[in-house]
Amino acid sequence: MKDLQSSEQLEQALLQIGDEMYHDKHPFHLLMNSGDLTKAQLQAWALNRYYYQINIPIKDATMMSRLWDPEMRREWRHRILDHDGMGDDEGGIERWHRLTDDLGLDRAYVASTEGLLPATRFAVDAYTHYVRDRSILQAIASSLTELFSPGAISIRVPAMLRGYEYVTEKTLSYFEKRLSQAPHDADFALAYVKQHATTPAERELVCDALRYKCSILWAMLDALYLAYVEPGMIPPGAFDPADLPSARP
Repeated sequence: MKDLQSSEQLEQALLQIGDEMYHDKHPFHLLMNSGDLTKAQLQAWALNRYYYQINIPIKDATMMSRLWDPEMRREWRHRILDHDGMGDDEGGIERWHRLTDDLGLDRAYVASTEGLLPATRFAVDAYTHYVRDRSILQAIASSLTELFSPGAISIRVPAMLRGYEYVTEKTLSYFEKRLSQAPHDADFALAYVKQHATTPAERELVCDALRYKCSILWAMLDALYLAYVEPGMIPPGAFDPADLPSARP
């Protein structure tokens, strides 16, 4: 904490955490970006990531229920609408369904979440509980992975278009939208924690919150790698490409 004497040092510490811990460096992601995943492995990734996507607005609604300031609630509300949609905007969850549709997964099966890896469910639920139970400062800080999302997306999208012939720009429309949404969210959260974390101890809590969120995302990919890459330990009841219960002909 001796190195967290100012908001500027806090920002640098957060950027270093992202550089070291963000999940774009995970072996599963590296395989995806290199075009080396099978279609079944991409299906497993999209299916499990769907649970994270549908819980983002739940997490943010939990956050809003804790905010007494109407201005803060107005700011946070748009995060829910970004995923649930409103009016002419179909929302991020629908765009994620487009991804799973194009990968050949049955929409009802995806929405049921029946094929999730247990670790996916545990990790995502833990994130929602973290936002519910920790301080407002920590809860907001946990969203700071959005600082690193645009950079990862800018690599992921062209890599997937090159690497997988069945993937199109329409398939990946979720990510295009996040290129404009994520920076807004990250800028607000970063400004908030820099203003409200006023002691070295509070700044360390902010850093711990970001480490925790990075670990959540990393753990989800650990589970995918173990189940669908090496050694191939698929838990009972989880999506099994050998059975293809969710694949459309």
